[in-house]
Amino acid sequence: MFASNIARRACRTSCNRPLRNCRFNHSQPASSQRTEESSTTHFGFRTVPEEQKESLVKNVFDSVASSYDLMNDAMSLGIHRLWKDEFVGLLKPGAKGPQKCIDVAGGTGDIALRILDHARERYADRETTVDVVDINGEMLKEGYKRFKKTMYHNTPQIAFREANAQALPTEQFPENTYDLYTIAFGIRNCTSVPDVLKEAYRVLKPGGTFACLEFSRVNNPLLSTAYDQYSFSIIPLLGTILAGDRVSYQYLVESIRRFPPQPEFAQMIADAGFTTGGMFEGKGGAWRDLTFGVAAIHTGVKL
Repeated sequence: MFASNIARRACRTSCNRPLRNCRFNHSQPASSQRTEESSTTHFGFRTVPEEQKESLVKNVFDSVASSYDLMNDAMSLGIHRLWKDEFVGLLKPGAKGPQKCIDVAGGTGDIALRILDHARERYADRETTVDVVDINGEMLKEGYKRFKKTMYHNTPQIAFREANAQALPTEQFPENTYDLYTIAFGIRNCTSVPDVLKEAYRVLKPGGTFACLEFSRVNNPLLSTAYDQYSFSIIPLLGTILAGDRVSYQYLVESIRRFPPQPEFAQMIADAGFTTGGMFEGKGGAWRDLTFGVAAIHTGVKL
């Protein structure tokens, strides 16, 4: 009865609406109101409570796990395979001897396989290891199936671990453990990008490299318009035809548009403590654009 009476009282602060419809919560202090207002995030173009995003993203990747490579083919016209080759080639795993690597949001294992193949084929390195980490068990199952067909299966070179990139368990992932941290097409789906970067910094050894491959921002206005038309018209349609799942593909397109542009993301990496190149694109810069900025490679070093 008391709560009901409060709900019927009008707000006299500024809006003169019934209290239940007022944007102010007068039953809580202002500090609590600010906390509630700030505890939302984006899920594509929707605003959702932070605590819901993880399960929403999980549902998306449960849905697309078995067609993940097909999904990336659709979203990049197949070019993602070349981007991943360039990404790993730029990092040169194995060039300075065996490395301990962690590939986060890497459930299907395509980056991990490239790392191990690169180290073996270019540098005769069979001691580099990769821990594949993903919050989604269905994605990890796909990676495990991929590696069962390779020479690395049941060797110390590969391990699959289910964990949250924003809060890697310290008993499994101690600080100063890894030489190389990679995350490809995954960080934009995390609820808190700064928390992911903070954890990346924690688990890397001094001198270790953080490397992120992610869909990014096309700066040429004409190309950007054409890319938007393709993204919002064709990709969801392909999702329907190829995977019977328009909704997940629509979210993935929206998530790309909500991700920070290259300079902003580069600054976030620097704010996490990493040393980057200059805040520009290209040689000596903090990032490298791929295909006019449809994707970009960002790197930072923990000193």
